[in-house]
Amino acid sequence: VIRHGAMLHPLAAAMLHPLASISLSISVFFSQNSKNAQGLVGLRNLGNTCFMNSILQCLSNTHDLRDYCLRNTHRTDLNNNCRANAALMEEFAKLTQILWTSASNEAISPSDFKTQIQKYAPRFVGYNQQDAQEFLRFLLDGLHNEVNRVSVRPRVPVEDFDHLSDDEKAKRMWNKYLEREDSKVVDLFVGQLKSSLTCSECGFCSTVFDPFWDLSLPIAKSSGEVALIDCLRLFTKEDVLDGNEKPTCQRCKARRKCTKKFSIQKFPKVLVLHLKRFSEARVKTAKLSTFVNFPIKELDLREFASDNMNAIYNLYAVSNHTGTTLGGHYTAYCRNPSTGEWYTYNDSRVSPMSSSQVRSSDAYVLFYELALSSRM
Repeated sequence: VIRHGAMLHPLAAAMLHPLASISLSISVFFSQNSKNAQGLVGLRNLGNTCFMNSILQCLSNTHDLRDYCLRNTHRTDLNNNCRANAALMEEFAKLTQILWTSASNEAISPSDFKTQIQKYAPRFVGYNQQDAQEFLRFLLDGLHNEVNRVSVRPRVPVEDFDHLSDDEKAKRMWNKYLEREDSKVVDLFVGQLKSSLTCSECGFCSTVFDPFWDLSLPIAKSSGEVALIDCLRLFTKEDVLDGNEKPTCQRCKARRKCTKKFSIQKFPKVLVLHLKRFSEARVKTAKLSTFVNFPIKELDLREFASDNMNAIYNLYAVSNHTGTTLGGHYTAYCRNPSTGEWYTYNDSRVSPMSSSQVRSSDAYVLFYELALSSRM
């Protein structure tokens, strides 16, 4: 007889049915009060799948997404949709559960997961090296679609919000977005970007509010090191739209020279920052290996907010790319959400590392979590 809350010896757990074993391991995981060092299992490289493994480990160490999978909460959201069309979320959840409850440190194969992601996004069929940030976008989109709380997306009528204040317009546009796209994935990863367009002729300013899943940041040209905050300033700096880029001013009813500026209206719980290291050169894609100095703790983004809201973030994962565009390799650095310690994930190998080693010129996709003090 297994008493409620009692620890089960790993060998005894292994003798049970595999799914029962996972369920029991999960209950044991949540019943342990002491900090444990689970989640330190590697992923086998199936043939140029290091880009996938790197992102999967970053998502596995995303605290709220991990718990969503470990507690099987995704099953509740799947009930709103056809379960037969939810194979990607099921495989992702199963993989996360194994990574966090495995009694062995032996690397596991993500082949079942790969089968499902390539069904959702055929571009990942085969064993070519792919872009990690592109993979992340497809994966989050696929997971969101399967656990979307909106089972039938309503038709959204075109409405005129121009007479409203910016704050009211932002709220209305966000609510319209949630009427169609509402999931745990959106809860965690989606923010809202404000785009302001000002006519240089009449001064009229029009604003648009769009959801974003990540921010792709240009890297300031430099022979040495640049700061992440400078990359954000470059992303949000005022741009002049002139010549062929001239937009039509709503007040002038004619194409006018305008200035365009971005700011962040709504900060997500998880902020994904993509450093644009790969740029299209004349002949072939080139890679920028500039060292971007990013804070591990207390990234303060208040200067980029549309209003004076608090926005302090802490880094918890990095997807790294070493090498060139012709041949490269992806790894991940992740802070274990249970212990707070940093680890290197290099396909099958997982090893401890110092937080002082996290910053490097290989950093490609940064994962930041909104500090509890900043959450509304």
